[in-house]
Amino acid sequence: MSQDREMPMIANVSRRHFLKGLAASSALVVAVRWDPLLAEEEETQYGAAAMPGGWVDNPNVFIHIDADGTVTVVNHRSEMGQGIRTSLVMVAADELGADWDRVRVEQAPANQEKYGNQNTDGSRSMRHWFSPMRRAAAAARSMLEQAAANEWGVPKEECRAGVHLVRHEPSGRELGFGELAGRARELSIPDRESLTLKPDSELRYISRETGMVNGELRDDSARPPAIDGDGIVSGSAVFGGDVIFDDQLFAVVARPPVYGANLKSVDDAEALKVPGVVKVVTIEGADPPAGFEPLGGVAVVAENTWAAIEGRRALSIEWNLEAAGDNARYDTEAYRKALEEAAQSPGKTIRESGNIEEALEKADRRLDATYYMPHMAQAPMEPPVAVVRFKDGKGEAWAPVQHPRATREGVAGKLGLDVEDVTVNVTLLGGGFGRKSKPDFVMEAASVARQFEGRPVRVQWTREDDIQHTYFHANSVDRLEAGLDADGKAIGWLHRTLSPSIGSLFAEDPEHKGGFELGMGFNTMPFDIPAIRLENPKASAHVRIGWFRSVYNLPHAFAIQSFAAEMAEAAGRDHRDYLLELLGPARRIDPATFNDEWNYGEDPERYPINVGRMRAVVERATQEAGWGRELPPGRGLGLAMHHSFVSYTAVVMEVEVQDDGGVIVHRADMAFDCGRQVNPERIRSQLEGACVMGIGIALHSEVTLSEGVVAQDNFHQYHIPRMEHAPREVRVHLVNNDPNAPMGGVGEPGLPPVAPALCNAIYAATGQRIRQLPVADQLAG
Repeated sequence: MSQDREMPMIANVSRRHFLKGLAASSALVVAVRWDPLLAEEEETQYGAAAMPGGWVDNPNVFIHIDADGTVTVVNHRSEMGQGIRTSLVMVAADELGADWDRVRVEQAPANQEKYGNQNTDGSRSMRHWFSPMRRAAAAARSMLEQAAANEWGVPKEECRAGVHLVRHEPSGRELGFGELAGRARELSIPDRESLTLKPDSELRYISRETGMVNGELRDDSARPPAIDGDGIVSGSAVFGGDVIFDDQLFAVVARPPVYGANLKSVDDAEALKVPGVVKVVTIEGADPPAGFEPLGGVAVVAENTWAAIEGRRALSIEWNLEAAGDNARYDTEAYRKALEEAAQSPGKTIRESGNIEEALEKADRRLDATYYMPHMAQAPMEPPVAVVRFKDGKGEAWAPVQHPRATREGVAGKLGLDVEDVTVNVTLLGGGFGRKSKPDFVMEAASVARQFEGRPVRVQWTREDDIQHTYFHANSVDRLEAGLDADGKAIGWLHRTLSPSIGSLFAEDPEHKGGFELGMGFNTMPFDIPAIRLENPKASAHVRIGWFRSVYNLPHAFAIQSFAAEMAEAAGRDHRDYLLELLGPARRIDPATFNDEWNYGEDPERYPINVGRMRAVVERATQEAGWGRELPPGRGLGLAMHHSFVSYTAVVMEVEVQDDGGVIVHRADMAFDCGRQVNPERIRSQLEGACVMGIGIALHSEVTLSEGVVAQDNFHQYHIPRMEHAPREVRVHLVNNDPNAPMGGVGEPGLPPVAPALCNAIYAATGQRIRQLPVADQLAG
C-alpha cells in the first residue's frame, strides 16, 4: 500500500470471553454477550435476536480502554452518511462517561461469528444496538468503579465514574480510566441483571437537541462532532475509491446489456493494443435468478482506470441475447400498460374485511384511480468499487459494502477459499440506498484478482455501469377504488397492487409480492373503513429487482396518500380533516390483525400499528405548516403521511408551479416520530436528505427499458435533484421523545410520504392530478 495512505485500524477481539486482556496487560476490552439461552426461552425471536448472528448469542459491540486512557469502540455497522459511526460511539461514550476528545472508532471487518449481524439496512442499526451498546458501556463503567474500590479498599458504592475518571466520593480521590483499565480486566463480568444504566438526567449526549433547529440556535457545546467529519472535509477519510496500493491493477467490465444474456464471443485484439492494458479476462455470470452473483462479461485489466476504460471501448463483443428469453423483449411502457390492464381484474386476496362488493354497490359515489411509479436506480454518489488481493491462499477485500457477511462469503466462493481465509475491510460508503447491500461488484473483483495472484485488483464501475446494471427499484401499478356514502364518508376500499418481487432474485419468479413487501404499508393500511379488500395480482420480473431506500413503501404511500386526497376532494372535505377521519380514533392495532407476515422483523406486541401516533404527526405537521392559510395564485399545500420501519412521518409541502411547469418547493414541514431520539441532529439531517431525495423521485427519476436495454446512462438522462429542486426551507419537527417508547427507524421512513405530499400540493396549486411519476414532463408547458 502506498506510504501516504493510512487505512482505518481494525480491532480483533476474541469471542471466547466476555472480558479479555490484550497482550499488554493494561487494557480493558468489553464485548456485548448475554446468555444465549435467552434465545431459547421464546418460541419466536424478533429484532436483533432474530437476525443471523444477532446480539443474543454473539459479542457485537466492543469497548477497549488503553493505559493512556484512550477509549476505542469497534463499530460493526456500515457508515454511508447516516452517522451511525458517530451515534453508536456516542451512546457508548455517554453511558461509560468517556471524554469525547479521548474516544476513537475502529471499523470491524466482516466477521459474523465475532461481531454478529453486520447487514446495515432496514433502518435498524440504532434500534437493534442502542441497548446492547449501553449495557456494554455500563458493564465497563461498573468494572472500572469496582477496580477503583479495590485499589482504595473502600465499598464500590462509594465510587462513582465521572468524565473519564472514577472518584471516591467521601475522600475526593480520583483515578483515570487508563489507570484503572489493567486492574478492571481481571474482574468478573457483572451480571446483566446487576447493571444499572445512567438516568437520563446524567446523560450528556444522548437525546440532546443542539445546534440550529428550524432557524433557532440551540446550545451545541455538548454535541460531539461527527467522527468522520474532519476526514471527509479534508479528504483523508477512506472511501472505497481511496484504497490504492503501489502495485495495484485496475479493471472495468463490459456486462451483458440485457439481464440473462451472456457472452457469445469477444475479440480483444484492439483492446490489447491500448497502452496500459495488461489482459482481458472473461467473468462467469449466473443465469437468473442471479442473487448477488455478477452479471458476467469481459473485464479489461490495466495499469490505470483510463486505460481499462479505453480498452473496454475497443472490445468487439457479440452477446447471446437469446439466453435472456423474455427479458430481451422487455419494454417498460408496454409493461406499464399490461400491469394497468391486469389491475382491472381480481388478484390474490391479501386482506379482507366486510363485504366490498356490497359496500361499493350501495355507495352514493364511487371513485377510482390508477397510480404508476417507474423503475429507479439508487445512483449513490460513489459508484460501486472494490479492491481484492489473492495471495498465499488468503483473500482480502476493501469495499464500501452494506452487507459484509454476504461479501465475505461471495469473495470466498470466487477465490475458492474457506470463509475464514477471507478478510473484508469495510470502508466508508459514498452513499448506499440499498445498492451496496449486494456485493456483486466485489465478487467481480475477486474473480479477476484470482488470475493475478499477489497483485491487488480494483474493479471500478462508471456512472454508466451503475445506472444500467444496478438492482432496480421495482416499477409498480396500484389501482384503488372507494365508495362514499351520502355524507362523503368512506364505506368501501379496494386496492390492487402489482409489481415484481425482490424474491425473483433468489428463486423462481414468485410473480407475487412477498410478505415483507406487502407489509410495507399495503396490508398494514390503517384506515377505519367498514369494507376493505386488498389484492395482489401477478407481475413478473425482467430485470434485477433490489432494495431501494424505503423499498415498497414508496409506491404504496404514493398511491394510498394520493387517493386519500382524491377522496377528500370528492367528499368536499378538507384533506387534513378527512385523512384524520380515515385514520379513525387513536388505537393500537396488532399487525397480525392485517394478516401481516412481517413487521420489519419486530415484535408486534412491542411495535403495534399505533394510530394515535399517526394522528399526532399529521396534526403536528399541519399545525407547523399553517394548514389552511391563504396562498398566492399558483401555490398550494399538500399533505401525506406514512408508517414505515416502525416509525411515523407526516409531510406538508408548500409548492409553487410556474407557468413553464417548473416546480419550486418553498417549504417542507416534516413531523417525525421514531420513539426515543438518540441523536436528534442526525435524525434531522436524515429527514432533510429524505425530503430532497423524495422530491427528486417525484419530479425526475426514471429508468426506462426497450428490448431489455436501459435507455439512460448518466445524470444528463437519469435525473436526480439539483440545488434548484431542493426546498427553500425544510423544518423537521421531532415528536414523542419518550425514553420508554420503542425505537423506530430513521434512515428510510422520511422518504415515502414526500412524493404524494408534493403531488397533492401540485393539485392544490394547479388543479392537476398527478398519478404517474415522474412529474416534470407532465407539467411542462
